Amino acid sequence: MRMLQIDGLTWTVTIGLVLGLLALDLILAAVRPHKVGFGEAVAWSIGYILVAVAFGVWLTLAHGGDFGQQYFAGYIVEKSLSVDNLFVFVIIMSTFAVPEEHQHKVLTFGIVVALIMRAIFIALGATLLSLFSFMFLLFGLLLIYTGIQLFRHRDEDPDVENNVVVRTARRLLPLSTEYDGGKLFTRLEGKRVGTPLVVVLLAIGGIDLLFALDSIPAVFGVTDEPYLVFAANAFALLGLRALYFLVKGLLDRLVYLSAGLAVILGFIGIKLILHWAHVDIDENVPEISTPVSLAVIIGILVVVTVASLLKTRKDPSAKAHPGSLRGSRLEED
Repeated sequence: MRMLQIDGLTWTVTIGLVLGLLALDLILAAVRPHKVGFGEAVAWSIGYILVAVAFGVWLTLAHGGDFGQQYFAGYIVEKSLSVDNLFVFVIIMSTFAVPEEHQHKVLTFGIVVALIMRAIFIALGATLLSLFSFMFLLFGLLLIYTGIQLFRHRDEDPDVENNVVVRTARRLLPLSTEYDGGKLFTRLEGKRVGTPLVVVLLAIGGIDLLFALDSIPAVFGVTDEPYLVFAANAFALLGLRALYFLVKGLLDRLVYLSAGLAVILGFIGIKLILHWAHVDIDENVPEISTPVSLAVIIGILVVVTVASLLKTRKDPSAKAHPGSLRGSRLEED
């Protein structure tokens, strides 16, 4: 099988592009904190999608259609998983009553932390897969287990207030109960204390860690090229901030999204196990090709989206949930 040859300059330019877009987000959040309107969110969302598509077109022209398909499959997987991320972000913002003018900053922080964690897991995952082929089997079993758990608890919300990270922060840090603009720390009775924004950022970081543990094995299921894994994650996450403001009012209508994501994770898990069996046991074991994976993933997302909209149209009281891996026990010590 042909390997993707990426030189140091291409890596540098790609990372520079990602960091440049991140810097732009951070500058906008710091210089002009404001409520992000629908029109602005649409413009940014389209812009990030066009950047991701343009990258895929360049990749296809420069390195061939097979790698282009792998990138787009990985991008769609990560984009769909990031929508589930948004559910939890909405819950965190609501639970801690984050002022709308500072939600932009919180989301940008969340994206930066998510990229750092994913970069670490990508490097670790790529190293393990190159050294031990049975890691495909372990990743596959992990995704199947995750999919089953997510499907079982698809109608539940995580209890952010009882999150172990949040409880630990409140136990160890002196905290105020009121926001002080966008500051992380303020003075209360002459003492320096953290604002609720500190707890919000810690909660976002903890959630990012949980999602990285699932999303990296998932994208390795459609491509084992570290460069494509990084690019798919980076471009999917860069659009997360704008997507949050664009669809946060519509998230409640995606009632079957968690179930659909559970099926996608299970499907990719099966794909990884078949790949392991093909390599380590018998070459006659069939593998699932990238075009088939792409078609299945897109098909599942279309079906759950249409079914969700039809469901909420007939039953306006139906409400979507992000789901949980262990139900109400997920946040326990």
